Amino acid sequence: MQDGQRDEEKRYESLSPFELKNKLADLAQTHHEKLMINAGRGNPNWIATTPREGFFLFGQFALREAHRVMSRPGMAGSPDGAGSGARLLSFCESHGEHGGAQFLADAYAYATTALGLNGDAFVGEMTDAILGDHYPTPDRVLPLTEKIVRAYLAETMFDGRPPAGTMDLFLVEGGTAAISYLFNTLKENGLLNPGDKLAIATPIFSPYLEIPPLADYELVSVDVAMDEDAGWQFPDAELAKLRDPAVKAFFLVNPSNPPSVSLTEASLQVIADLVRTERKDLIILTDDVYGTFVNGFRSLAAIAPRNTILVYSFSKYFGCTGWRLGVIGLYQDNVIDEMIAALPKDRRRGLHNRYVSITTDPDGLKIIDRLVADSRAVALNHTAGLSTPQQAMMVFFSLAELLDTEFHLYKKEAQGLVKERYDALYAGMGLKAPDLDASYARYYTTIDIHKLAAERYGAEFDAWLRDSHEPIDFVWRLAQDKDVVLMDGGGFAGPNMSVRVSQANLDTGEYVKIGKAISELLEDYKKEWDARPA
Repeated sequence: MQDGQRDEEKRYESLSPFELKNKLADLAQTHHEKLMINAGRGNPNWIATTPREGFFLFGQFALREAHRVMSRPGMAGSPDGAGSGARLLSFCESHGEHGGAQFLADAYAYATTALGLNGDAFVGEMTDAILGDHYPTPDRVLPLTEKIVRAYLAETMFDGRPPAGTMDLFLVEGGTAAISYLFNTLKENGLLNPGDKLAIATPIFSPYLEIPPLADYELVSVDVAMDEDAGWQFPDAELAKLRDPAVKAFFLVNPSNPPSVSLTEASLQVIADLVRTERKDLIILTDDVYGTFVNGFRSLAAIAPRNTILVYSFSKYFGCTGWRLGVIGLYQDNVIDEMIAALPKDRRRGLHNRYVSITTDPDGLKIIDRLVADSRAVALNHTAGLSTPQQAMMVFFSLAELLDTEFHLYKKEAQGLVKERYDALYAGMGLKAPDLDASYARYYTTIDIHKLAAERYGAEFDAWLRDSHEPIDFVWRLAQDKDVVLMDGGGFAGPNMSVRVSQANLDTGEYVKIGKAISELLEDYKKEWDARPA
């Protein structure tokens, strides 16, 4: 490697992998923009069609409902929900040629029978929501919307076996908003303070690594590392780090990003047992966005509900990153509210003053409602909440999945597509794809280049590669020489000189090309090694 390139790579090593990706894309575009293959970001290149067909058809129904109340040139009134259930069914019957009509009729039947919702109230809430003619009320989540999204989470995150009790939901602008709001509110409420230890399951979505050291938080990160050789599960010694009372919280992504593996029942149970016994005060955040890609998935929130905050985003499964649809879930019976009530008197006085302008009982304000207030700097609490058309879209996505729980047609299609691309990637590398068990989501693949190098060309070659090249050199040259853009796995606290391949955002044939490019670049390194001076 030339010294100039090595120096430039060193300058970029400290960047977030998402920012480094932009530089790699620039490198690839410099040479052959139209030939560039970018599997760096996990934005799916598919969309769920059935709920969208229903959403857009329902928008026409909602406009009719508005015109029933008032109809003037270019103007209609706020709709009245009385009798709207029967009118929706009549509308669906008269629009039978439209793909969304049957979905709407089925969704109405499910909402009113399986979930026991009042038909007029359900249609009225959705009509008002999709038109977006009122502030979100309540601001945390619309009332029937919460019941429907809660049912979706019970089915997909808890394998249809939710724990006893009620989970409160706060609908937010995607998983990224959920992460931001949680860090902020935990800090503002004295639960994460400068110098506190935050345990982080690694490898992990890189913002979880980048936020704690910011001056806003000044937290001390403690890696709880998954073992690549054990199928990306936790060794007992790593989970034992959670026994330290100085560790105030534990954040994880499950299934992991980028290994894309869900935790075993045994690992989940170790954590659940720990918070029931030694660490009743441990706050857990589990980000389960990829859970729908694993059959029988069960969130840690299902097994340790009193300690666990659930973060979920609809973006990956339904192909709706642009909609910004996320949710924070927390059971009403939780240790976090108890911990706030037990804070020192002066800290509680400060929190009383923080929230006194929005409630007559600021001391009794639950953490889920503090999240809502803090998301709008408290003073703007009256305008908080996710936009109602976004909430309506979330309902339609939820109902589409709830209607498909017998045959799982959409789930099989989504899972089958990423598996097809996963197999193609390994075929391109000239390898048989590992026969993974049901815990693998396959949304991403982590390829450890050093491990591949040792297997293909021997330990001596791999030692030379480690000594002579920077960890990001592989993704750098992959972009510069092969026009392929991948994420640097090291930026996710994964293996040094590893790559993250997203199986979501390219057509299947492109993954064969990516696999070949990885193999070809490794062969280029081998040629450099062979050409060393004797």
